[in-house]
Amino acid sequence: MKYTVILQESEEGFAVSAVGLSGCHSQGATEAEALENIVDAIREYLEAAKEIAQSSEGRVAEVEVA
Repeated sequence: MKYTVILQESEEGFAVSAVGLSGCHSQGATEAEALENIVDAIREYLEAAKEIAQSSEGRVAEVEVA
């Protein structure tokens, strides 16, 4: 699955945020490092969201959006 991210150059390197995943951010000294780091951040974000969903009283279901 592909995610859209926004890269912003900063004094420390590059900041990157995943569009649509509130609070999912990372950074890196270079653009390439920032992009590698956001991949890890997205994986961790989705795993945490899955754990939260599974711990709730509701039932987990998947839908596809084209």
